[in-house]
Amino acid sequence: MNLKSMNYGYDFILGSIAAIYVFMVPYTKVEESFNVQAMHDILYHRHHLENYDHLEFPGVVPRTFIGSLLVSILASPIMLMMNLLHMPKIYGLIAVRLALGCIVLSTLRFFRIQVRNKFGHQVEAFFVILTVLQFHLLFYCTRPLPNILSLAVVNLAYGHWLKGNFYATLNCLIFATVIFRCDMVLLLGPLGLELLLTKSISLWKAFKCCIGTAILCIGLTILVDSIMWRKLVWPEFEVLWFNSVLNRSSEWGTHSFHWYFTSALPRSLLAAYPLFLLGVLLDRRVLSFVIPVFSFVLLYSKLPHKELRFIISSVPIFNLSAAVAASRIYMNRKKSFWKLINIILLGFLLISLGCTAITFMASYENYPSGNALKYLHRIGNYANSTDEQWVHIDPFSAMNGISRFCENDFPWRYSKEEGIPLKELCKRNFTYLINEHSVVDGYTCLFTIDGFSRIRLQTHFPPVIMVKEPKVYIHGNMENKHLMHKNWPGCP
Repeated sequence: MNLKSMNYGYDFILGSIAAIYVFMVPYTKVEESFNVQAMHDILYHRHHLENYDHLEFPGVVPRTFIGSLLVSILASPIMLMMNLLHMPKIYGLIAVRLALGCIVLSTLRFFRIQVRNKFGHQVEAFFVILTVLQFHLLFYCTRPLPNILSLAVVNLAYGHWLKGNFYATLNCLIFATVIFRCDMVLLLGPLGLELLLTKSISLWKAFKCCIGTAILCIGLTILVDSIMWRKLVWPEFEVLWFNSVLNRSSEWGTHSFHWYFTSALPRSLLAAYPLFLLGVLLDRRVLSFVIPVFSFVLLYSKLPHKELRFIISSVPIFNLSAAVAASRIYMNRKKSFWKLINIILLGFLLISLGCTAITFMASYENYPSGNALKYLHRIGNYANSTDEQWVHIDPFSAMNGISRFCENDFPWRYSKEEGIPLKELCKRNFTYLINEHSVVDGYTCLFTIDGFSRIRLQTHFPPVIMVKEPKVYIHGNMENKHLMHKNWPGCP
């Protein structure tokens, strides 16, 4: 197999797995809601800003539209074809997620090629193997999170870093910091400091380069986002103020200082976790790449609110170090001492595959309200009906799988109005309710959708099972005669 076909083979493998995750789990959660709704509005409402979702539901802090615009532009030819064929909007969600995945994986490809050029073809092969056997990187690479938009740019920074284009590395990180994720400054600082200490860059030239790039990026985000938000705004500055100065991110939960090292990284890296530590010992070149990224995770650990997605930008470098270790083990596999290490490596890889399969099954069952609305559309429509069917979606359901892409055209209408007391819902004359409550006055429970609850181990086959429980309840208005005469699955 020649080099070119091998490269495209790696791209095909990574892209296929990411695409499978998209088609199997198309729905999104609350963390992705801003960019998902923004992509929907850009593609369907275009210049009619008054119809945009963010003006009605602005969220805690503003976010930039730049990433959503880029992804929407890339997906727009597919959306045009879909509109001509009158396809349901849910396929639009798949289209924008695939477009985002193409962006992220193309930048990961750039990084991977630099890995091959610097460390060899075998290290590149193990880098791909480890990435495939991990769940989170390929699952998240199509999810429209600010962290993933930032990851696409950080991959470019890593590629330029390996290539020796150090000022380009800093420019990429500044772009990611100013526009997508202000916390990337925690990576920019240690990396820039290392480059200064190793005399890879000069302080004055770096200062001029970084200031110029920062001014251009600030100008770009203020220009675009002030138009979209209808006020003067630099989104990531407000995020920085909210999270760091006001320290309000802890309102969404806190974890201990060591959580990234004892929970998040082991779950995301799997076999690569012990291997990346070994890679630092086996190849001196790896240490200079691992130290700034390790420092990034260490600095991030000081913030009380922690989520795996916050440090997902560290995964490619840790995978590089792990791939170096795996390659060295494989090359020495015929030597007496290394035979045992090679067997242990194979065992770790198999364990990674099993953990990834289990995590995927759990994720598949983790978007209950998206499945609830899909099922309601399928069985709840009336033939030849001209009456509007109003569906009220409570906050829990809106956060667990439902977005504007899940909505259908007339006669379906949707409400996400917040703060309505349960006792008041019967006075609002909604046709259906999708919510987390099993009993609502004036409504009857039509069916439920189960969601992932926990994993249970057992001594017989299969050793691991997914425990599910009712998560979302679909209720029908008792005063609607057409609705009450239909046969519904019922509720337990």
